[in-house]
Amino acid sequence: ILLLIRNPKDVATSFYHFCNGLPSLPSYETWDDFFVAFMTKRMAWGCYFEYLSKWNKYADEENIMTITYEELKEDRALGVKNIAAFLGISLSEEQLQLVVERSSFQSMKKNSQKTHGEFGNVLFRKGGVNDWRNFFSEDQNEKMDKAFEEHVGGTKLGTKLKYEVYCKA
Repeated sequence: ILLLIRNPKDVATSFYHFCNGLPSLPSYETWDDFFVAFMTKRMAWGCYFEYLSKWNKYADEENIMTITYEELKEDRALGVKNIAAFLGISLSEEQLQLVVERSSFQSMKKNSQKTHGEFGNVLFRKGGVNDWRNFFSEDQNEKMDKAFEEHVGGTKLGTKLKYEVYCKA
């Protein structure tokens, strides 16, 4: 099992745009309205912190590899190598480069109409990290940090996310 996790602040930011771009989901007039719903667990697919907390129970199992979105953005080639090794797949240098090229956000966004139809425009927005800084107020940032600590702060997944997000930012 490959478990991909992401900075909860960027998850919230991305999900805000996702909700507002998909007519079948509740939309939000303002970021502040969305933030309240996100923090009070009124989201389609549940609470991200609870999701992380539940997966944390399995994080040490040998058939689970946890990787962060931020790790993949920082060094996609290393991420692909690690994933291939975990799955027991040997890749030639040429195959590795092909996967790295095709898994870039820009490549996936460019092909999103072919691969995901109209849904591609909603699914592939920016693909960056730290976009949350353009949305969160100082108070919202503090609330998110507190919720993070309460739910997953001292856990394996929480420690991995904290390192990727706060120590490498």
